[in-house]
Amino acid sequence: MLLNDKVAIVTGGGSGIGEATSDRFAREGAAVVVADLRMRKAEAVATRINENGGHAIAVEVDVSIPESVAALVDTTVSQMGRLDVMFNNAGTLRPGTVVELDVDDWDLVMGVNVRSVYLGGKYAIPVMLDSGGGSIINTASISGLHGDGGAVSYAASKAAVINLTRAMSTDHAADGIRVNAICPGTIETPPVQRMMADPAALQANLRAHAVGRLGRPEEIANVAAWLASEEASFVTGEAVVVDGGLRAQSPLGRLADPRPEHLR
Repeated sequence: MLLNDKVAIVTGGGSGIGEATSDRFAREGAAVVVADLRMRKAEAVATRINENGGHAIAVEVDVSIPESVAALVDTTVSQMGRLDVMFNNAGTLRPGTVVELDVDDWDLVMGVNVRSVYLGGKYAIPVMLDSGGGSIINTASISGLHGDGGAVSYAASKAAVINLTRAMSTDHAADGIRVNAICPGTIETPPVQRMMADPAALQANLRAHAVGRLGRPEEIANVAAWLASEEASFVTGEAVVVDGGLRAQSPLGRLADPRPEHLR
């Protein structure tokens, strides 16, 4: 039980990576606060965890609003008694180049993807200090490590999450608080599944990943559970890439047949 007796908040916990991580944290012994803007989805996840013998509550939150995040942390402490793990996972995307993208959409993406991480840390860290430390995990993306076409706000926001993670880890390492980011490749979440309804987009994504498939939310949850646990006690300030070999591949593909001539 990697997280036995721990208390964890998972934002965006009602679906996709957040749902899978809420389930995994609960199986590892954590009491889970499933936080989501869509209360119905959060309640469904929390109910399933409780029916399976775990301990979870659902809390409605808008991660871009300070009062909402503060209330989320306050509710966690009042009902669970402490906070050990903060998984800042909620995110959104609006497509467009800098010319095409509406200013309001830019602000929305930055609020949900970046401001949320700042607020999550701002309100979680003082509570974690009372417990002697904790783990903060932020969902970034491989889009924060290179430039994706037609998604400037998303790429910029995820790059900001990565460096915000490093800065937070530096500020609070001496307090016993570890801060790390996860950079997923293309994961089969509901929004991605809608995007992959286009056969050409699906094939391009399959080819881009060296393993020849998209990732599953559970595979990101596995990494989040490890980062949240004491098994990762010497890991902080990292942007952990979980992308099925996407960034390892050259876009040029195979330049030569690596087999000896007599085996060809």
